[in-house]
Amino acid sequence: MQAIIEGMQWLGLDHDEGPFYQMQRMARYREVIGQMLAAGTAYLCYSSPDEVEAMRERMRAAGEKPRYDGTWRPAPGKTLAPVPAERKPVVRFKNPLDGEVTWDDVVKGPITISNKELDDLVIARPDGTPTYNFCVAVDDWDMQITHVLRGDDHVNNTPRQINILRAIGAPLPLYGHLPMILGADGEKLSKRHGAVSVMDYPAQGFLPEAMLNYLARLGWSHGDDEVFSMEQFCQWFNTDHLTKSAAQFNHEKLAWLNNHYIKQADNERLAALARPRMAALGAEFEGGPDLPAALALMKERASTVNELAESAMLFFRTPQPEPALLAQHLSEAVQPALAALAERCATVEWTREALAPMIKEVLAAHQLKMPQLAMPLRLVLTGQLQTPAIDAVLALFGRAAVLARIEKYL
Repeated sequence: MQAIIEGMQWLGLDHDEGPFYQMQRMARYREVIGQMLAAGTAYLCYSSPDEVEAMRERMRAAGEKPRYDGTWRPAPGKTLAPVPAERKPVVRFKNPLDGEVTWDDVVKGPITISNKELDDLVIARPDGTPTYNFCVAVDDWDMQITHVLRGDDHVNNTPRQINILRAIGAPLPLYGHLPMILGADGEKLSKRHGAVSVMDYPAQGFLPEAMLNYLARLGWSHGDDEVFSMEQFCQWFNTDHLTKSAAQFNHEKLAWLNNHYIKQADNERLAALARPRMAALGAEFEGGPDLPAALALMKERASTVNELAESAMLFFRTPQPEPALLAQHLSEAVQPALAALAERCATVEWTREALAPMIKEVLAAHQLKMPQLAMPLRLVLTGQLQTPAIDAVLALFGRAAVLARIEKYL
């Protein structure tokens, strides 16, 4: 339950269910159970767990569906056995013996299940705590639920809940059972496919708006729209476009969507998310560039906040270029151009708009092409050959840091 609450809080769907609320609900469940016992739609059952299991074993041996045999179910002319001493009963729902339960499923269409397939399920345990199907039915009634949309693994629960709702005189909501989500291999999504708890995704660097967008799109569509806000989803959603076939969880598509939202995200917000990740990687923030500006430069290609944090590390660690790469790119032919660049960096206006033409002027004066100067410059500044545009890198590092790092290798 705590994981569900934390997941709802991360997605922005949380609500308060404190101890007082839980006490209110428990009192409500007991009130309804008392009413059902008085109305004869529920009854006390004193069969022990061993006795119930023995019933089911006999039915299995006879090739029948295992179920409770109604030993303690009241009926006209039936005499019940003496109540076993000191044995606390369960409360069972008196399910109809004949007829069928039919509903028009908003996803699957008409579904019919015979009452003979259902037994008298337990609705309260010996200690008085109510069971799932009973609580769901009462909650739906009290909260005036109009539509119940859930996975199709709950289809077998629906006729039980419908019968309980009818027994307590409650209106029936519309039911829709969505196909299960499958992994990339076509099998039901499980832990072996990777993260299946919503709480795993923030740790992996996924934004809640990306997760909401992706999950909404898994079993529903609005034309060809792939990207939409929660506000748009609430405006567009209807049950007509729920998919009847199982959807496959595509991690690459989720990553693409997350990249979209990272590019749209406020850089200060991204900095708050990336900073602890970068600190764990050994980032040197003191005296470093502006973190939000660094993330703005790197977020175009980042699929997750984790990737963004890792890519931005080049601005927040001491560069340690490989000697072999230095020997290859920082040749004697390039060193004069690098020295000239350092000289110009000492006086040029420190903006990207001024740095870009200055670099081109140095290249022209030394008859070099951009990669011949940019590659060794990237090495001495960051320790790696792949970075964003070199003028943007220079602007972000700042004049003092650029001059100090170039001087170290001249």
